[in-house]
Amino acid sequence: MLELKEVYGGYGKITILNGVSFSIPKASITTIIGPNGAGKSTVFKAVFGLLNIHSGQVLLEGRDVTRQSPARMIGHGVTYVPQGRNVIPQLSVLHNLELGGVTSPDQQRVRARMEEVMDQFPMLRQHRDRKAIELSGGQQKQLEIARALLLDPQLMLIDEPSIGLSPNLVQEVFSTLKRLRDNGVTVLMVEQNAKAALAMSDYGLVLELGRTRMHDRADRLLADPRVGRLFLGGHIEEAGA
Repeated sequence: MLELKEVYGGYGKITILNGVSFSIPKASITTIIGPNGAGKSTVFKAVFGLLNIHSGQVLLEGRDVTRQSPARMIGHGVTYVPQGRNVIPQLSVLHNLELGGVTSPDQQRVRARMEEVMDQFPMLRQHRDRKAIELSGGQQKQLEIARALLLDPQLMLIDEPSIGLSPNLVQEVFSTLKRLRDNGVTVLMVEQNAKAALAMSDYGLVLELGRTRMHDRADRLLADPRVGRLFLGGHIEEAGA
């Protein structure tokens, strides 16, 4: 579904990504983990056209989409759910949801998708006329995910979905992501709650200093002591060290 080949990029003259390479298969969940400043969220911005890529390639199903604009990436079936709360508090759930399809030229399809999405997220239909600010944190995150689904994405980039949520709500959001995976959506996630995220993922990717240091099945990364040392403040050892 997605492949990055030796991607270097950053902001202005500052380089954050230093040769990131990885690939993820269709209908899977892959979690990116790593220390602060590793470049995790920057990878999303590189994929979604929000970052200056100096060199390297971003491939979507084998097609070169390097440096394409966010609008083009949405057209290719990629959606991005940024970190933090991204609903408009004083608008209703329904109006917040409608914003997800406002750029689509096929509004008839958007209206049909809204019904499908509300079938997937019954809470949205139940609270469609409530203001978004009246929802719980987990419900707001479901609204953000549902809004991203209006355009029939093949690939969803979601940044820190658990931030600010209680453990119960985190599990609720993770269950939502697994349901999307089971329905054929590919999910690439950045998550600081590494153990919980890897436990529900198919694959994991460890970044350090803007480089890919490990990329494996999630269960193998969970069992790898080097990952534990990384999150205890150490550094991943070089292969064979």
